[in-house]
Order: sequence, then C-alpha cells, then structure tokens
Amino acid sequence: MTPNRVTFHRTVRRFASAAAGVLLAGLVLGAAPAQGAEGAAGLPEFDFSACPAVDELPAGADPGTWRCEVMHATGHLRMGAVDEPLTEPMRITFAEGRVDGEFRQVFGEMTAAPIRVAGTPLTLTPRYGGYSDFLSDDTRRGEFDIEFAIGSAHRLPALPSSGCSVGSDEDAVHLVLKDTDPTRVISKDPLVVAFGAQDAEFAAPGTSGCGPLSRALDRVLGLPSAAGANVFDMDVTVAIRPYAQTGPVE
Repeated sequence: MTPNRVTFHRTVRRFASAAAGVLLAGLVLGAAPAQGAEGAAGLPEFDFSACPAVDELPAGADPGTWRCEVMHATGHLRMGAVDEPLTEPMRITFAEGRVDGEFRQVFGEMTAAPIRVAGTPLTLTPRYGGYSDFLSDDTRRGEFDIEFAIGSAHRLPALPSSGCSVGSDEDAVHLVLKDTDPTRVISKDPLVVAFGAQDAEFAAPGTSGCGPLSRALDRVLGLPSAAGANVFDMDVTVAIRPYAQTGPVE
C-alpha cells in the first residue's frame, strides 16, 4: 500500500465513474442502492473492510456524496513467456467522489493470490504499483500500475525472500484497460455491476530486485516483453457502497 493514497487526476480530462456512467444514470452519487435482490444470488462475498476511512478522504470531501467500491477481477494473463489464467480474483478497494466538482479517488487496498507459472516452480503475485485511475472516458475504462512479486512454490535458495518482482515502484507495468464487454447491473441490492476489460498493448519490464537470479528469471519469464506482445484480460465485478449507508469504515 502506498503512503500517499489519494490519486489526483488531470483536470484536462473529463471522466465518468467506471462503475457509474450511463448504465447507472439516475443513481445519485452517495444515494442508497435500489431495493430488490435481482441477481444477488450467487454473488461473491465483497469485503468492505479495506475502504478508506472517512478521515482519509480528501480535504473538502463530503462523505455523504462519496462511496466505496470493491472490485473483483479474474481473467487471463499473457506476458512474455507467461500464459496463465487468473482463477482467483484480484481484489481492489477504493473510494471515489467529488471535491469542488472535480472527481477524486482514494486507493484502499489490492490483494491477489499467487499465479503459478506452468513448467516452473515460480509464482507471480499481482500487487498495487502505486498509481490508479478507475474512472473512464470514451477511449478507455481506466488505468493502473501493477507489479508481480516473484515467489516459488519450492524454495529457491538464491531467490530473495522479498523485493524480487516484475515491475517496480520506478518501472511498474502500466495497464490502460479498454472495454471488451459493456457494463451491466447484476444486482441492485447490493449494488453490483460487471464488465469485461483488456489491455493488449502494455509493455512488461524485466525483473527487479532479484539479485543474481535476475538474468535467469528474465530468460524463463521471457522478459522484458515489448508492447503488443502481452495481453491482460479481465472479467470484473464491482460492488458499490455509499459512505452515507450504514457500514462503511469510520
């Protein structure tokens, strides 16, 4: 988690919320979700405990008009020589709202299970790379930086216990997601939307912080990998809870 959790956005952009937009037109930011449980059966558990606290919202933010969103994303990662499904969801939590008419976000937390790299003892665990912008316009769904912590299902003596990764704070994998499936409301109470997104244009850097294993790991993982040779497909569900509703973290 980055110490600076507030993401400031360029004022020259005109954004609509990734979870709001046209399909959620008429839902006032901060209002309670519509009544009814259409589509609620079979929904995954959404944990709102990582929502930014009210005192972490930007100065001037009115909690009554802000909301927390919990995003679950599965899919498929092709990056260099890695070609693996993401069967366990990445979970990303953030708050969003407006301050003086400008859209703002506060990042909360990202967690993910290790991805086993077939044919090797290696695992890649997605983690937050320090930047996120989950607002969309007519050209992309949103963007964020991601790193992949490198681990091993069977301990490799020369592999550092921490800090070895694909991407780093200075050179993260930068994803710019574009829609593959339109947004649809799958539940009104709780409010949950779903959509598909993809980045097929990102570049992947070589490994970082891996000591003497760096070159060997780069060869095994096929890194660095140029833009256009990699694809990150995501099937996303997002649960939305207004801060005005009973339950957000105080």
